[in-house]
Amino acid sequence: MCDTDHLLSNQTEQSGLNRRQILGAIGALGAGATAGTIIDAPLAAASGGTLDDKTQPATNAGYEPPSGLAKDSGAKSSALSWLDNNTSSVYGMNDEVWAYHELSLQEWNSSLLQATFLEKHGFTVQWGAAGFPTAYVATYVVGSGKPTIGFSVECDALPGLSQNKGVPYHDPQEYIDDAFSPTYGVGHGCGHCALGTAAIHAAVATAKGLAASRTDGTVKVYGATAEEYLLGKAYAVSRGVYKGLDALVDWHPGGDTSTGWGSSNAMQSISFTFLGIAGHGGTPLGNKSALDAATITGMLTEFLREENLAPSGRIHYAIRNGGQAPNVTPEIAEVWYYVREGSPARVKVLVDKVVNCAKAAAMATQTKLVYKVTSGCWNKLPSQRGAELMYDNMQQIGAPVFSAADQEFATTLQGNIGLGSGGFATHVSPLSPPDPIFLGGGSTDVADISWQAPTIQMGTPIWPQGFKSHTWAVASSAASDGGHKALLSAAKYLAATAVDLYTQPTILGEMKDEFAKRTKNVTYEPLFPKDFEPPMYQPPDWFLKRTGQHWPPPNITWPRPKVISKEKFADLGPSLPPQDLPPLG
Repeated sequence: MCDTDHLLSNQTEQSGLNRRQILGAIGALGAGATAGTIIDAPLAAASGGTLDDKTQPATNAGYEPPSGLAKDSGAKSSALSWLDNNTSSVYGMNDEVWAYHELSLQEWNSSLLQATFLEKHGFTVQWGAAGFPTAYVATYVVGSGKPTIGFSVECDALPGLSQNKGVPYHDPQEYIDDAFSPTYGVGHGCGHCALGTAAIHAAVATAKGLAASRTDGTVKVYGATAEEYLLGKAYAVSRGVYKGLDALVDWHPGGDTSTGWGSSNAMQSISFTFLGIAGHGGTPLGNKSALDAATITGMLTEFLREENLAPSGRIHYAIRNGGQAPNVTPEIAEVWYYVREGSPARVKVLVDKVVNCAKAAAMATQTKLVYKVTSGCWNKLPSQRGAELMYDNMQQIGAPVFSAADQEFATTLQGNIGLGSGGFATHVSPLSPPDPIFLGGGSTDVADISWQAPTIQMGTPIWPQGFKSHTWAVASSAASDGGHKALLSAAKYLAATAVDLYTQPTILGEMKDEFAKRTKNVTYEPLFPKDFEPPMYQPPDWFLKRTGQHWPPPNITWPRPKVISKEKFADLGPSLPPQDLPPLG
């Protein structure tokens, strides 16, 4: 139990207040009051502590999700019919993005494929959102254009997770054969090929439904970049890209058909570059090893875990550059950290401790340290009413239906990776309130959007039950026949829920009321410095030409300043005089 949880438990016992009332008090303190307790308004807001007991239950005991929220309409029927008639397009785009498997900030082919598809179906596309070359905003307007409902698109892949699709054993599609350091290529080990495909087809289906029924509204598709770096959407929020949005309907691939209103961890990404001086490994005296500094940083941050890391905290890192050969002392090395916690304030405290570890490592190795924040995102602000609407649509549409062959593939895959059992999930998971104590987990830059407008999230079983994402097995499943069926279901849930928000202003109003109550004591500020310049890669000329963009965008310095070591060899003190040694005998 973390300190916050212990405090809540003690205060509840002593005061007789329920947990929501305690969290509400914490949220009020965030508005500027003073008291001898924790002040963490974002944590309180995400936990429901700012909601009104008269309109929201004070406890989760006996919760039953409401029914009848999702309504049949001409717009919804048209949207779902369009999806049923375009399954080949859904599966085809997923597999094409899967085959491109492009890394964050370099989604040249994937983003162009998706934006071109949107233009083909009547959307107006503006490239270069927030200065990112592969980011765009696509817009479709019917009638008055009100309200504006958004869909979020991601399409980036992950390094080292290459895998042939639909193969239930580890079989990298791209194996990089190096005599000293063999490795694998890039793969969709988080299913973003499916994520973007479902969102785009749901947006087009929604637009078709609005047009056919002459229902007013604006459909926005936000093509984002670098979700795996937890960067694109958070920075775009700071640049005003999501202004005017009434609600966001979002999803992420998963292992079951589910929705909910839980939160996520806030996160800050920070890279540490150490600069030493190269020298021969056989004569190491006086060399300054940047790799030593990187590995010492890792050792020191491991010592934070027992006494400085609450159950909601996470510290993980990768040494991106640690030298090229054992007989050359590494002159430059980099270790890249993700630091996660339950709220922005808690992240900042933990990040400061990690930074001090890096400073100590540089001091110990006599290397120079250069570090910078590379991204940051908030904890997610949930929408209970939105989750209830999504759940009702899931119930009405039904869970994905898998064939015997799909299940055989899934169970074989589960056996080969040693995770889960029972194949693909075949039911809609019950809707239940989040755990009363947040114990941490993953992060998403969708979270920053959730503090701008009510946000609904859900998942479908793109991979079998019990899996972890960011594995080769997910990359295999994301383009399998079973993954296709779950992908189509995701598009239907998104479209149906979005249509309800256009056709039922009362529900949208309830979501906005909940959002206003949750955010009333919170001041949103991005979790990166005010002078922050996001990392970017220069696009190929053909991409700039096709998208009508110019390089560089005005919000970055280009070319980036070079990071070059100017260190000198270490001083070992005066030379020792030669010794007269007795003859060997």
